[in-house]
Amino acid sequence: MWALFIGALIIIIITHWVYSWRNPRCRGKLPPGSMGLPLLGETLQFFAPNTSSDIPPFIKERMDRFGSIFKTNLVGRPVVVSTDPDLNYFVFQQEGQLFQSWYPETFTEIFGRQNVGSLHGFMYKYLKNMVLNLFGPESLKRMLPEVEQAANRRLQQWSCVDTVELKDATASMIFDLTAKKLISYDADNSSENLRENFIAFIQGLISFPLNVPGTAFHKCLQGRKRAMRMLKNMLQERRAMPRNQQSDFFDYVVEELQKEGTILTEEIALDLMFVLLFASFETTSLAITLAVKFLSEYPLVLRQLTEEHEAILNQRENADSGLSWKEYKSMTFTFQFINETVRLANIVPGIFRKALRDVQFKGYTIPAGWAVMVCPPAVHLNRAKYENPVAFNPWRWEGVELNGASKHFMAFGGGMRFCVGTDFTKVQMAVFLHCLVTKYRWKPIRGGNIVRTPGLQFPKGFHIQLAKKDARKKEKTADNSA
Repeated sequence: MWALFIGALIIIIITHWVYSWRNPRCRGKLPPGSMGLPLLGETLQFFAPNTSSDIPPFIKERMDRFGSIFKTNLVGRPVVVSTDPDLNYFVFQQEGQLFQSWYPETFTEIFGRQNVGSLHGFMYKYLKNMVLNLFGPESLKRMLPEVEQAANRRLQQWSCVDTVELKDATASMIFDLTAKKLISYDADNSSENLRENFIAFIQGLISFPLNVPGTAFHKCLQGRKRAMRMLKNMLQERRAMPRNQQSDFFDYVVEELQKEGTILTEEIALDLMFVLLFASFETTSLAITLAVKFLSEYPLVLRQLTEEHEAILNQRENADSGLSWKEYKSMTFTFQFINETVRLANIVPGIFRKALRDVQFKGYTIPAGWAVMVCPPAVHLNRAKYENPVAFNPWRWEGVELNGASKHFMAFGGGMRFCVGTDFTKVQMAVFLHCLVTKYRWKPIRGGNIVRTPGLQFPKGFHIQLAKKDARKKEKTADNSA
């Protein structure tokens, strides 16, 4: 008898729990949607790989079924997904009032509990100003020659080998440049390979969050741990032997740490350094790889881009001078090309915020404590805004002035958290493209296929063969003479 009673009680409890999971409490009307399986939610579906160039299947299927605003559950967290331009804009504009930056617990574990994305208010503004000290326009003007030299040096090296895997090669180029500016790191003269730890970190960054040895997520955490240990040792060495002149970002951090009453801590400084190193090279190398893939597939785009950059060379008084800031700012078609590349790249599949209190919007209630995921791919592939949105068409940006994010373009975030490294990314892309199209020809060898999990990946890389344009001309002249 007691066994039957206990069994019935267990069934009732489980049934009530499952019902509560599927029907969350709300003082209003929740958006439509499914909460998925207990504990798991719809996490597995969200992380399922896909090869679509359109809106990710997970999002598209639910948009068709529920509309532009719907609820789900990811990694055990209730989430309202927004593909609605008005709600996206509202969320970004209400930063610090109705919403604040938030990412799943697994992201916090990966990037650190004191990372810049998890901080708010004055502390966030303080760190943002620190980063602008390094990546702001005035600093980038001084950095332009270094970016050009790095691009020329790597392209020269790549032209001397049979093939180069572009994603990894550009990531290495950008990492070395950024690490030098941040911490004076020199890969050739270092006893430890800092970037190797970031590679392990990246491979599990957007993976199912199962922290068990052998899983991608576990390797990701181990990569972070090793990278953070290296950064901590470097910072402690610099604090023990500070330099007279400020030559890199570490020097600036050490100065800030030594100020009386400073709000900066070593933990915050290290998490900031880690995020800057990661963000500076991984996303940009993906964008550059996709850009070269597009140029390989669209000869008319390549021709107009090449003409713009050759015109810059032809208009110089001194043919041997490097790129000037004025020349960089004159690259009109290049910026159209970059905008279109990052629009279709959708490197960031979701931007997260958390509701600080119950929020009413278009008849729906977003409960306090719930996450909101703004979905950039749905914005960038919106047929109501972009004609034939999956088509690559840089000319669609002709005459469009972009000084930040908008309701219909958020490749670099939005609101007060618009990416402070945006200008740095554009400089690196534009300068690399300038050096590439004016001096080299290339052809794809293998790879180039895209998989999203849900972030952008090139699982088999993108291998190209590079040759100097002058070398090709000499070969043709010799052939004609013969």
